[in-house]
Amino acid sequence: MQIKSPEFKQSARIALQDVNLQKALGNLKAGFPGKRAAAVARMPEFDRLRDEARDLKNHILEHLDLYLEEFEARVVENGGQVHWCRTADDARQTILQICREQNAKTVTKGKSMVTEEINLNEYLEENGIHPVETDLGEYILQLRGDHPSHIIAPAIHLNLEDVSEAFHEHHKRPKLTDPAALMAEAREMLRKQFVAADVGITGANFLVAETGSTIIVTNEGNGDLTQTLPKTHIVVSSIEKVVPTLEDMTLFLRLLARSATGQEFSVYNTLSSGNRRPDDQDGPENFHVVLVDNGRSDMVGTEFQEMLRCIRCSACMNHCPVYGAVGGHSYGWVYPGPMGSVLTPQMIGIEQAALLPNASTACGKCEEVCPVRIPLPKLMRHWREKEFEQHLTPRAVRWGLGSWAFLATRPMLYRLFSSSASRLMRLLGGQKGRISKLPLASGWTDHRDMPVPTGKTFMQQWQARQKQENKS
Repeated sequence: MQIKSPEFKQSARIALQDVNLQKALGNLKAGFPGKRAAAVARMPEFDRLRDEARDLKNHILEHLDLYLEEFEARVVENGGQVHWCRTADDARQTILQICREQNAKTVTKGKSMVTEEINLNEYLEENGIHPVETDLGEYILQLRGDHPSHIIAPAIHLNLEDVSEAFHEHHKRPKLTDPAALMAEAREMLRKQFVAADVGITGANFLVAETGSTIIVTNEGNGDLTQTLPKTHIVVSSIEKVVPTLEDMTLFLRLLARSATGQEFSVYNTLSSGNRRPDDQDGPENFHVVLVDNGRSDMVGTEFQEMLRCIRCSACMNHCPVYGAVGGHSYGWVYPGPMGSVLTPQMIGIEQAALLPNASTACGKCEEVCPVRIPLPKLMRHWREKEFEQHLTPRAVRWGLGSWAFLATRPMLYRLFSSSASRLMRLLGGQKGRISKLPLASGWTDHRDMPVPTGKTFMQQWQARQKQENKS
């Protein structure tokens, strides 16, 4: 996936004018937030579980190396193999080598954002291996040559007409407009791929150190077929997804579906613990887990460590007014929304992703709904600080912030300036009480009028209130 994060502003402008996209985003706004709220209301202990999950994640991150080593030991005991990959390139090469050992020509894939992160599909294609996405949303995107715009609903930027057109073009069938009929057509097309695949690749929602198990949480049966039918199953996961025990895993499962889709539980919660045993009816002969670091270990012990608590529920983007207005593709890389605005600079560099931590209203809704209480606005501010320190912000912004700091640290001068600016804006607003054009505020007045101050400054009002309270 090409990095287009530096083009965020241009992409956002295009997205705001895209009628088809705005229609699709309207479905998101009408769906996920309401369902989450209803699911949370049915669970009185939800906030207590959030606190427990936050504390457990903090504990795991403080002992990440120990739990990962325990996980590896249990996987080996179960007959599997763990591959440690520091970079995306290490992970790609490792997966390719496993596929070549199996003489694989076709690979089926379950939904996995980490494989998007390491650009796996394109790499396999370049090396003569055909990957087939089996998640319905991912399958649609693959047909269109597209990429996910959301981490749990990858094709949410599309409408029914887009899916119908893609199926008609690639399947050479009559154009259908009934969702059930389109789903049946996808099943028919994918069934032969499941049977023919030499290798199945899935992601993992959690890795259980106690048992060496991996779990995928889905609402489709494709994940189970992907990991049980081929001779070889490869799990691709980032390192922070490890949890100590099965009981700990269930804590996160109680939060995950409710935060993501408003369900009590996802339809499929499938554990894999190594390759097939002699008395098993199905399962792979070979089981591999590819653990991807790709900059995550560098976050441990820093101001960004809290981001590693993320369980990929998408609640932050489902409630984000910026994401809801411009969609996921505007962010220009794998992870969109508030969580992407924190994670992406770590992975591709603040030099390329500096616009993303600024793509926020700072309303705090993302932190409010996060099931593991990640302080996303605070983390975005940390990236803004680094952007400023590295002189990546435009000169006009730096000048503006410098001027503000100069005034804010000199109270008398600040009061004089703010009082004078307030009077001047009232004059500019005239009888209308609003300003249509204002220097240094074109980002606002190009699209809407600026309301003028209607009374005294905050400091003047505060002093008046203090005097009144002292009299009484």
